Amino acid sequence: MSARRPQGRSQRGRARISQRVGELSPSGIRKFFDMLATMEDVISLGVGEPDFATPWHISEAGISGIEKGYTMYTSNRGMLELRQELSRNLSARYGLTYDPDSEILVTVGVSEGLDLAMRAIINPKDEVISPEPTYVAYEPSTLLAGGRFVPVPTTVENNFRVKAADIEKRITGRTKAILLGYPNNPTGAVMEKADLEEIAELAQRHDLVMISDEIYDQLVYGVKHVCIASLPEMKERTIFLGGFSKAYAMTGWRIGYAAASEEIIEAMTKIHQYTMMCVPIMAQMAAIEALKSGEAAVKEMVADYDRRRRVMVKGLNAIGLSCFEPKGAFYAFPSVAVTGLSSEEFAEKLLIEERVAVVPGVAFGGSGEGYVRCCYATALDEIREALRRMRRFVQRHKS
Repeated sequence: MSARRPQGRSQRGRARISQRVGELSPSGIRKFFDMLATMEDVISLGVGEPDFATPWHISEAGISGIEKGYTMYTSNRGMLELRQELSRNLSARYGLTYDPDSEILVTVGVSEGLDLAMRAIINPKDEVISPEPTYVAYEPSTLLAGGRFVPVPTTVENNFRVKAADIEKRITGRTKAILLGYPNNPTGAVMEKADLEEIAELAQRHDLVMISDEIYDQLVYGVKHVCIASLPEMKERTIFLGGFSKAYAMTGWRIGYAAASEEIIEAMTKIHQYTMMCVPIMAQMAAIEALKSGEAAVKEMVADYDRRRRVMVKGLNAIGLSCFEPKGAFYAFPSVAVTGLSSEEFAEKLLIEERVAVVPGVAFGGSGEGYVRCCYATALDEIREALRRMRRFVQRHKS
């Protein structure tokens, strides 16, 4: 009998899977979503997705496009009308001027935009510095582009905002870019203008590219979001990533965009045209409608999220899970230290014992240990019931 070959290896003994992919860790979130799928009566505070349906007039624009036969390819860069609307929108909100012909690329969500940005600028062993806790895709996107991810721990004492001084300590001769994701997933943190100005000065002094993921830029509460590309001398060195998934409740439409210098957009488009070619036209038509007449719906959803946010944060603190006040996105990030459990233990036991799904903080990097992410983009009644179940859980496990 012949010896069994190791999994993933061919008859000649060569690995079938690339070393880069083989070394990539699976998402720390998937385990809990897989468990959740096999259980009943679960209240999910885990999925980072609006519980609103896409506003009907936006969906109708996509449906109308299909009915009229708009089912063909578009330009690699996206429909010109959509790019023009994006240019007007960014000008109105941030005073930024982007040429719709050469400085805007429509992407399959911000996820593709991030991947394109990394592959467009990263050379082997280039380093990307990013605050942590951080969105789960940031490190893998860096590694898949051949770069090295350099996390900068942030803490609740500073409301999970990153400081320029902490970034500067990690700059080396190989540093290529700073990657920011604010309003932040998972913490809900929002950067202040003074902090961003210091980071902008740092990027200019060290000639670094700034990648700014601002998918949650319209979901802020009682504060004003500051776009780093709008600061002096920053537009030309910033890759602005935005999208429709969160503010317009369009997650399944998979549509985002990148705005940057002509040189960078051209490089990103080279990759995009060979991998995605273009974003589905019906999603682009819906996005045009969202930009033209979706603001009222966004304001209504943001007001509702704010009500849920206040209930969630007050409730978590009341049951002993200390939680700072998140000012953006739709996440709370409470400490679970009172239970003596790790973030993974807390999330797994809470799901099994009380049928409430949260995401362990460690899924967002080592700095997230001791916390869990709770998404409040769910109905108020479910939030209140989840808090009741969590109260019972904390009382049982309080150390």
